[in-house]
Amino acid sequence: MPFAAGGNTDVKTRLVAQQLSAILGQPVVVDNKPGASGNIGTEMLARAAPDGYTIGMGSFGPLAVNPWIYPKLNFAPESLVPIILLEKSPLVLSTPASKPYKTVADIVTAAKKAPGSLNIANAGPGGAHHLSAELFESTAGIDMVGIPFKGGGPAATALLAGQVDLMFEQTGAALQSIKAGKIRPIAVTSAKRLSTLPDTPSFAELGYPQVTVSNWMGYVAPKGTPPAIVARLHEAFAKAIERPEVRDIIQSQNNEFGGGTREDFARFIASESERWSKLIKERNISIE
Repeated sequence: MPFAAGGNTDVKTRLVAQQLSAILGQPVVVDNKPGASGNIGTEMLARAAPDGYTIGMGSFGPLAVNPWIYPKLNFAPESLVPIILLEKSPLVLSTPASKPYKTVADIVTAAKKAPGSLNIANAGPGGAHHLSAELFESTAGIDMVGIPFKGGGPAATALLAGQVDLMFEQTGAALQSIKAGKIRPIAVTSAKRLSTLPDTPSFAELGYPQVTVSNWMGYVAPKGTPPAIVARLHEAFAKAIERPEVRDIIQSQNNEFGGGTREDFARFIASESERWSKLIKERNISIE
């Protein structure tokens, strides 16, 4: 597990591990190896023995983004074999309730009138929050000032306090503050409106279909794991994530359920890598 214990992804992975253990009839231990935006744990997984006993989480950052923004990585996404996609998590662009912006058009107008006058928080360089903002700016032809924070929590706190103008945030994390009227949702990055935010348009319906983004996660194994073992793991994971305990937590957070075949997940990773590599090069994004 390439992220810290206690976070949202960790909680879901532990829930999946419980179901997987029951299906396989043997213990499944979650070992957290956080650091460097998921690179440390992902490298350890890529270097593990390909015997089917070490599997891990593969997600947006390590598999589709980090290879393009870190000058040196000690693993390649190709050194991992996709097993199954767990979920896709859309984001919502929000503003403090005290700010005047109510629509995407308001933001674009203000940003074009005074380039660099608006700022937008993110949870750190290279994350879905950050790249969604870069993609929106590129697509809309505007220039905002990115304000990086050390994680989504501090960034969301700054948004609530009105210290920043805007932020892309995962919808599940933002929903409570939206319902409390502390922040105002502007648009969501899902292809269509979300059932929990029915009055908030998608970027796609506003004429920005390129700004359809999800922060996704799934499960992978080291390259060289025998095909028969990968097939057995896929079968077990497919059953595990279909269980109500897992489906319920995914859907309660406005996330899109994954599933599908190993080949589906492999194609999705490849398309995401190609997409984000183009934006990263265009916007000259890097982490030294």
